[in-house]
Amino acid sequence: MCMEFGREICGNLETAESREWLVTNGIGGYASGTVAGLLTRRYHGLLVAALQPPLGRTLLLAKLDEIVTYNSCFYPLNTNRWSDGIVSPHGYRHIERFTLSGTVPVWRFAVADAVLEKRVWMQQGANTTYVQYTLSRATQPLQLTLKAMVNYRDYHGDTQSNGWQMSLETVEKGICITAYPSATPFYLVSDSGNVSLVHNWYYGFDLAVERYRGLSDTEDHLHAATLEVTLNPGESLTFVASTEKQPNLQGETALKLRQTHEQKLIAIAKAHQPLDSQELPPWIEQLILAADQFIVDRPLPEEPNGKTIIAGYHWFSDWGRDTMISLPGLTISTGRIEIARSILRTFAKYVNQGMLPNRFPDAGEEPEYNTVDATLWYFEAVRAYYSATKDDHLLAELFGVLVEIIDCHCRGTRYNIHLDPADGLLYAGVAGVQLTWMDAKVGDWVVTPRIGKPVEVNALWYNALRTMANFARQLGKPHQEYQAMADRVLARFSRFWHDGLGYCYDVIDSPDGDDLSLRPNQIFAVSLPESPLTPTQQKSVVEICGRILLTSHGLRSLSPDHPQYQGKYGGGQYQRDGAYHQGTVWGWLIGAFVQAHLRVYNNPQQARQFLEPMANHLTAHGVGSLSEIFDGEPPMNPRGCIAQAWTVAEVLRTWLATSG
Repeated sequence: MCMEFGREICGNLETAESREWLVTNGIGGYASGTVAGLLTRRYHGLLVAALQPPLGRTLLLAKLDEIVTYNSCFYPLNTNRWSDGIVSPHGYRHIERFTLSGTVPVWRFAVADAVLEKRVWMQQGANTTYVQYTLSRATQPLQLTLKAMVNYRDYHGDTQSNGWQMSLETVEKGICITAYPSATPFYLVSDSGNVSLVHNWYYGFDLAVERYRGLSDTEDHLHAATLEVTLNPGESLTFVASTEKQPNLQGETALKLRQTHEQKLIAIAKAHQPLDSQELPPWIEQLILAADQFIVDRPLPEEPNGKTIIAGYHWFSDWGRDTMISLPGLTISTGRIEIARSILRTFAKYVNQGMLPNRFPDAGEEPEYNTVDATLWYFEAVRAYYSATKDDHLLAELFGVLVEIIDCHCRGTRYNIHLDPADGLLYAGVAGVQLTWMDAKVGDWVVTPRIGKPVEVNALWYNALRTMANFARQLGKPHQEYQAMADRVLARFSRFWHDGLGYCYDVIDSPDGDDLSLRPNQIFAVSLPESPLTPTQQKSVVEICGRILLTSHGLRSLSPDHPQYQGKYGGGQYQRDGAYHQGTVWGWLIGAFVQAHLRVYNNPQQARQFLEPMANHLTAHGVGSLSEIFDGEPPMNPRGCIAQAWTVAEVLRTWLATSG
């Protein structure tokens, strides 16, 4: 799918800066910015390197300011907004066309009768970004000047220069930058042109989206070097930013490697589809490429080829919950079975006290285990993998870990997670800790504590027990205990049902009693392979979620009728996190709704219609990918991460599930 914008988008700063692009390198690093070329986030940059893959993400090259001299006329192609609100220069006005070719963003700048094309991509497996300029049309030579704006900071931070002196050293075909003695050196090199060292700080880049998010909104970047080159018609310049001392400077070869990688992804996915559906719609092919951006290396001593999933760009690392929810759609649906296998084996190494880690901190500290549902989603990920592969060898390898998880939940583990002997349901929670996917917390304020027996946790528990019984049978091991436990959950799950309202309590047995808030969590009691609800109850849940929670891009996290409902997401952290699960729409929930709708109505064509708005969304926010969240009120503007793993995964998974 080749998405294309003309001057009607590119020449309007408001629309051009609201559309962002993303390229990744498969080890946690990325490059990202706006179609306008304007920095609007602290997370934007041409090289955000993963110095401790998949984490340790560090901004190295913030941007290139391009200036063209053609036919004795001067044309700035770059765009900057400064802390006083002034936009200067207005280079976006020269963008004649922007396209996304695969995942490679391409700008077409038109000045007089000349056209200069710019492409950005990354090398797979390396902290290396390519920026290629091609003079595709001209009647005379064109002089191109590039000002390299660099930095060296954690990608969550911001820089106020305060006299910071970086070490700049000329090397063959470019420069080496060492921000301070213990910093990782990085290199800016090119295949042609003349490079001169500068070391001049530019102050007060305005970051408009950070201001909207209630965070510090100005930053300084160092103009480290200037590259000047003359291009004749048809000639190209390849500029490379890398932590590698001698990166490949052959731009065409490097671009071909990127294109071949993406073509291979599409071919694998097509080969994995049923014979009668190997022609995939262009927007689904685009999602297959988007899916690859989240899959990154997490090597372990005993698993050097270990893999994991980045939850979202720009600011998330790999989260256990997001990884397990995303795994079926990102890997199994796309035919990347070996990666699914690697991820399942990698995370098995981290199981502790019967729990999967919720988060791997950016700074490399010990994993955090504050989650009740990530571990239960692991069972569903293993089930989906086994259903697709019948891999008895891996099942036998993981079975002991799965047994340990069930045993620990029965005995009790962290955060008061335990099996209630009175009804066989799972209880979880202690004051001050957020354990479910509705996990917003500001300071000591847990916005949605959900202490007690959450509905989706117990739907997952039931699904896990049935899954374990089936696994035990397959391996010739005793299964009766798991079957009996599941039967008990099935018998007592009726405690969640409210006959008068026709839907499930969100949480029962909480310190404040049973919670009747209408939330989307109950949809999993219908969408999971093993449902503890009766067919009549399943239909009622789908109908009420469809009437009250469903939007074009997902389900609201709370009914608009609830007094705590918030339909707009924005402001400082207190305001944003206060709205995060109190009405904000979550894109990934569209998958569970579609799966539940398919189960109740058995109408694949109708179920698939709920996914169609996502095809249009590919041209907004994170171009070529799907957003994390949306406002609960029309026009449901996209918010949060521009590219979210479980949103992409669930749309892919359920599109294929409705292909019959």
